[in-house]
Amino acid sequence: MHVQPSSPKRAAKTGPAVITGRNFRRLAAVTVLGAGLLALGVAERPSSAFAQLNPGSPMAATGSFADIVERVKPAVVSVSTTNGGPRLTSNDNRKGPRGGFPNLPDDHPLNDLFKNLPKEFGAPQQPRPRLRRATGSGFVVSPDGYVVTNNHVIDGATKVFVSFDDQEKLEAELIGTDARTDIALLKIKERNKKFPHVTFAGKKPRVGDWVLAVGNPFGLGGTVTAGIVSALARDIGSGPYDFMQIDAAVNRGNSGGPTFNLDGEVVGVNTAIFSPTGGNVGIAFAVPADTVKDVIDELKDSGSVSRGWLGVKIQNVDDDTAASLGLDEDKGALISEVMKDGPAADAGLRVQDAILEVNGSEIVDSRDLARKIADFAPGVTVNVKVWRNDQEKTIKVKLGKFPNSTKVALGKFEDKDEADEKKDSVDLKQLGLTLMPARSGGSQQGVAIAEVDPNSDAAEKGLKSGDVILEAGGKTVSTPEDVLDALKKMKELGRTAVLLHIKTGDQKRLVPVQISKS
Repeated sequence: MHVQPSSPKRAAKTGPAVITGRNFRRLAAVTVLGAGLLALGVAERPSSAFAQLNPGSPMAATGSFADIVERVKPAVVSVSTTNGGPRLTSNDNRKGPRGGFPNLPDDHPLNDLFKNLPKEFGAPQQPRPRLRRATGSGFVVSPDGYVVTNNHVIDGATKVFVSFDDQEKLEAELIGTDARTDIALLKIKERNKKFPHVTFAGKKPRVGDWVLAVGNPFGLGGTVTAGIVSALARDIGSGPYDFMQIDAAVNRGNSGGPTFNLDGEVVGVNTAIFSPTGGNVGIAFAVPADTVKDVIDELKDSGSVSRGWLGVKIQNVDDDTAASLGLDEDKGALISEVMKDGPAADAGLRVQDAILEVNGSEIVDSRDLARKIADFAPGVTVNVKVWRNDQEKTIKVKLGKFPNSTKVALGKFEDKDEADEKKDSVDLKQLGLTLMPARSGGSQQGVAIAEVDPNSDAAEKGLKSGDVILEAGGKTVSTPEDVLDALKKMKELGRTAVLLHIKTGDQKRLVPVQISKS
């Protein structure tokens, strides 16, 4: 089905909210693609690049992407939403002076006069309802009208509409969402109609492959940009799943739009950009097609995605952590917290267990563990191999279901009282720490750090005055002497670091601190 392109649609005057992400570990700033009102030009690419294409490519003969675009663009839609229902605003004077002349047209010359009258000359302005609107992109994946977009595009929406390139606007219903991959599945309510649609790629793209991004940047309507795959398996700090990086111009409003290969197949769903300014700088991220396919299959079947859940907080095993635990390699995922009444707690997993394998599959790092556990269905029993007390141990764990909310309650320690004297402090120069008893409600809770040598490994690892050591070398500590005993034991075992279980406020983590030889 071919749909003739129309003139660009004007962006709504009510600017939708822009969603930004600032917690990506490896990037300075990442902006989730919302909607906006500006337009940027697309630079023309040198025609000599087409000479490098495979002679069998549909673009090689013409030196143009036009044939591909003509085939796939009819299946790409603009997604518009009404979010959150009516919202009241009290500063709207477009309908007259504080309600005195509500029927004056907007351009009536008396409006300027009446709206500036003192309050006593008019009745109080009644708040007028206003809806929040947002726009994004999406694409049809089946002839009966299933549409893929981003979860953040439709999050909180009360109504969702999709518009095709011929400006036909249809209402859609929400089938399901998956916040962890930022994918949502819609279904166009029109029943007796077949829609143009696209398919997912059967093979993974390679770095350097040409790609086309099609979407609704800045509310302009169907827009096509070209680029290459810049990188695969990018960690952008948004959960355990990898993203594909592309350099096609992607901007706010491209959210949920497809990235195509030269065969017209979807290789990704545009989700985020790296940008200090909020506009395109040539670094965009897409959810890979194989991930999207798995998610929408589950959303079609049940409206949600079920993932296995271990119920632990984990961190990577670096060189110092491996040295403190007696591991030969810096691999695996270290448990820093165990969820109360969770699957791990029920199975007997403990803080400072280093998870090495799950069902015989080696664990490389914490993200690898999160992905592998998520691949199992809830209720499945898995064999978890851990490193504990200088030996390997296999523990059977019946997985739970990953919670919909990431804010799952953890057991918390009470806040400690501020120590106002240091007569019981112990100086552990080999760790760069001065320690003292920690008190909370009259009972001892670990050992408080009174001072940190700024030139020590402990300071480099982020330890500071006021932190509390709960365990040292795998043993619970309640006095500075307990920490000293743990340090001596590590030295007897030939360890070059000691693993400390640290509490900072309500947060806790495991920190391997090098043992100084002096």
